[in-house]
Amino acid sequence: MPLTKLQFKPGINREVTSYTNEGGWFDMDKVRFRFGFPEKIGGWTKYTSVSFLGTCRALHSWKALDGTEYIGLGTNLKYYILEGQQYYDITPLRLTTAAGDATFATGADTLNGAIAADAETIVIDSATGFPASGRVKIGDEIITYASISSVTLQGCARGQNDTTAAAHADGAAIACCTITVTENGHGALDNDFVTFTDAASLGGLITAAVLNQEYQVTSIVSANAYQIEARTVSTIASITTTEGLDPTFLFCNASDSGTGGSATVAAYQINTGLDTTISGNGWNAGTYGRGTWNSATDLSASGQMLRIWSHDNFGEDLLINDRDGNIYYWNKTDGTGVRATALDDLTNANGPPTSGKVVLVSDIARHVIVFGCDPENSTDQDPLLIRFGSQESILNWTAAATNTAGDLRLGSGSEIVTAIETKQQIMVFTDVSLHAMQFLGPPFTFGIGMVSDNLTIMGPLSAINVEDTIFWMGQEEFYSYSGSVQRLACTVRDYVFSDFNFSQKEKVTASTNTAFGEVWWFYPSASSQENDRYVVFNYQQSIWYYGELARTVWMDRGINADPIAAGTDHYLYAHETGFDDGSTEPATAISARIESSQIDMGDGDHFLFMIRMVPDMTFRNSTASAPSATMTLQARNYPGGLYLQSQEKSVVRTSTLPIEQWTNQLNVRLRGRAFSLTVTSSGTGVGWRLGTPRVDIRPDGRR
Repeated sequence: MPLTKLQFKPGINREVTSYTNEGGWFDMDKVRFRFGFPEKIGGWTKYTSVSFLGTCRALHSWKALDGTEYIGLGTNLKYYILEGQQYYDITPLRLTTAAGDATFATGADTLNGAIAADAETIVIDSATGFPASGRVKIGDEIITYASISSVTLQGCARGQNDTTAAAHADGAAIACCTITVTENGHGALDNDFVTFTDAASLGGLITAAVLNQEYQVTSIVSANAYQIEARTVSTIASITTTEGLDPTFLFCNASDSGTGGSATVAAYQINTGLDTTISGNGWNAGTYGRGTWNSATDLSASGQMLRIWSHDNFGEDLLINDRDGNIYYWNKTDGTGVRATALDDLTNANGPPTSGKVVLVSDIARHVIVFGCDPENSTDQDPLLIRFGSQESILNWTAAATNTAGDLRLGSGSEIVTAIETKQQIMVFTDVSLHAMQFLGPPFTFGIGMVSDNLTIMGPLSAINVEDTIFWMGQEEFYSYSGSVQRLACTVRDYVFSDFNFSQKEKVTASTNTAFGEVWWFYPSASSQENDRYVVFNYQQSIWYYGELARTVWMDRGINADPIAAGTDHYLYAHETGFDDGSTEPATAISARIESSQIDMGDGDHFLFMIRMVPDMTFRNSTASAPSATMTLQARNYPGGLYLQSQEKSVVRTSTLPIEQWTNQLNVRLRGRAFSLTVTSSGTGVGWRLGTPRVDIRPDGRR
C-alpha cells in the first residue's frame, strides 16, 4: 500500500469537537507553528542572578546617550532600575519627617520574666506595651506569632509555625525583635518601607547602626504607631530572596529601654500596592490579614489596589506612574543612587498632575501626557481627563497662550483604562470605548474622537501595539485595530474564557514576540490567583495556540537581544534561548507536546489497520548528543469512546553529517476506525520541528 501523508492544518481549534476537526491539531503545550508546522518553543535562562522584591507587572528598556542600557522594573513593593546585573531601588518617597518625630519602643521590660515549665501558651497583655505581632526568643528558640487584636490578649502557642519548643525553666528570659515606632500621622500601610537616620542606640543590643537602616513595616498598630522587626545591619538588597526578605533577627535585651533620641528622621517610600486584586470590604480586603476578624477595611487607601505601573522615557530620563498615584521623574544625570521625585516637587514645576492612571511621552510631538488625572487647580482625580504639558517640558503644565499645555476630557465610559501610541495617533481605551488622539498643533495642540464603542478590554496591561496594529483581549473576545476595530475570529476562545479567573482579570498582560510574528497574552486560569497560562495569536499566519507558563509581564526584544519576562519566583528570564527551563540549577527539560484530532478513512465507516510510520522531523540546533522525541499513535472506534490501542515510539537523531539523520521508520500495529498522533519531548537540550510524517494504512473491513 502507498504511504499516506499526515498533513495537518496549522493552529489549534477548540471551538469544535476533536472528531469534527479532522486534519487539524486539538491540544498542545509549549509548541508554536512556523510556516504552518509545529515546533517546540525556545527555552529560558535567568537574566540576572539576583531576585527582586514583589510581583513585577511593568518592564521598560531604554538606552542613555552614553550608551548605558537600563531596564525599568515596577513591582507591587518597589520600582527598580536594572543596570548590568544589579537592581537599584529608585522608589519615590512620599514623606520625610522632622527630626525627633519618630520614637522607638521595645517590649524588653515586659517580656523578661518567668514561664511555667509546663506552659503551653505564652499570654501577653497588649496593654503593657508588648507588640501586637512579631517574634519572641525563648532561650535559643524563635517563636513566631500573629495578631488577633491590638487591644486584646495576644497568644503564642509552643510549636506554632513548625517550632518544637520544649518546656522552659522558670525565669527563662523572653526576648523580642519587634519594635514599635510612634509617628503621628505616619500614613504607612502593611509592607511599606521606611528608612531611619540619625537615631541613637536604645541602650542595649539595638544600636544606632541597627536602627539607621531601611525596614519593612510588619504591622500597623494605629494611625500613630506601627511595628518593625530589628535585624542585623544589612541592606534590603542583600536579604532579598525569592520568598521575600530573609533577615537575621536581632532580639533586644533588658538594657534596650531608650527611644532613639531626639534627632531621628524617618523617610517613608510611597505606599506599597497589592500583588492581587481584592474586592469588597471585610477582614483580608487588602494586604494579608490587615485588621481584625470581621472588621471593615477602607478600600480607598492607595495600598488596597493591584499595583500597576506605567513608564516612558523623556530623553534619557524616566517618567513613572503608579496607577492612580503621582507622576515621578528620574534624572539619569543624578545616577541610580537617587530616587525618583514627584513632578510637583521639582524646582520650577508649574501645575503638574498629582495623580493619574497612565503616563506617556508622545513621540509625535514630544509632549508628556497623563491620562485619568486631576485637572488644573484641583487635586480631585478625574478618571476621564487627559492633560498634556507644554512641548519639550516636564515642568510646565498650566495652559497659557505662550505654551502648548492643555487638557481634553472623554465623554464616553467611566474611566480610562490604558493608552497605546501608534505611528500617527494615540489610542485611548475606556472601559467601553476606544478613542483616537491626534496632534493638531497650536492652538489646540491635540484633538480626540471616538473610534468605537460597545467594546471591552480586560485590563490596563491587556493591549499591545505591533507593526501599527493594536491587539487586545476583551472580556470573552479578542480585538484588533488598524484603522477600524475588528473582532478577531478565535479558534480557542471557549477554551480560554471557560477556564479563566475573572476576579484577577487586571493581571492579563499582552506582549509581542515579533521574531515569530506572535502576540501573547498571559492570564490566570480559574484555579489560579496568578498568571499561569498563555494564549498566542500568530498574526502572520492568522492562527491561535496556547500553553502553560507563569509570567507576570513580558517585554519583546529590542535593546535586549532576547525577550525578557518576569516570573512568579521574582526573577527576570531571557526567553528564546536554548530549549530548557533555566529557572533551576542545573537547567531542567521543558515538556512540550502537541496532539492531533482524529483521522479516519472515508466517512469513518471502515476500520483501518496501521503497520508503520515514517517520521519526518528535524532536531536542528539541539544541544543534546542524541536528541529524541516521542511519537504516539492512538486508535479508537467511536468519537465518544476511549482510545483502545496506543503505541509510542521514539525518534532519535543518529547523525548530523553529512546531513541530519534520524530513526528511519517506526513499526506499529494498530486497528480502529480513527487514530490520532501526539508528539512529545521531555529531554534537556532537545529542540524539534515536525515535518510531514507518512503512515502505512490499510482498509480492514467494516466490522
